[in-house]
Amino acid sequence: MTGARRTEASPEAVRRATGRTPDEWFALLDAVGAERLPHRDIAGWLGSEHDVSPWWCQQITVEYERARGLRAKYETTRGFQVSVSKTLNAPLASLYAVVADARLRDRWLPDAPLTLRGDTPEKSTRLLWAEEGGASNVEFGYYASGAGRSRITIQHSRLASADEVEKRRAYWRAALERLAEAISSYNI
Repeated sequence: MTGARRTEASPEAVRRATGRTPDEWFALLDAVGAERLPHRDIAGWLGSEHDVSPWWCQQITVEYERARGLRAKYETTRGFQVSVSKTLNAPLASLYAVVADARLRDRWLPDAPLTLRGDTPEKSTRLLWAEEGGASNVEFGYYASGAGRSRITIQHSRLASADEVEKRRAYWRAALERLAEAISSYNI
């Protein structure tokens, strides 16, 4: 675990939104012993004691946990997660069809240990990745990206380690390349 600060929000952006910089928040959190508190209690304290919005409570808490070595990069409260995405030259309906249909999905994701958990047509598909050693969650998100183009985002969560994140990142990037090739060959 590193003490490096996340780059999602600059100190100036945090100050504009919350009235304090990350370092000022970290000093307050240190003063109340936040290093010993669970994530939800830290975020709750920021909201209840300092009227910080829920989104910023999460942002500050995660940055604090990372800066204090309490959380690794890609780590959530439920394990590790990774996201990859790709924009494709295909309408949203075609992209969705190639991913949601198990028979078509198996063509570009052969031998993937996936079981459908839920589906919202042309919005998201939620799957369970079950293999020896445990199960994790996979979610495909679908987005229109202009005339004849769409984007897919794959989030794989509940992974066991940062090493698993990198393994899955490589797997999903290769899978998205196979998807791009497959979608151009299908007449959907």
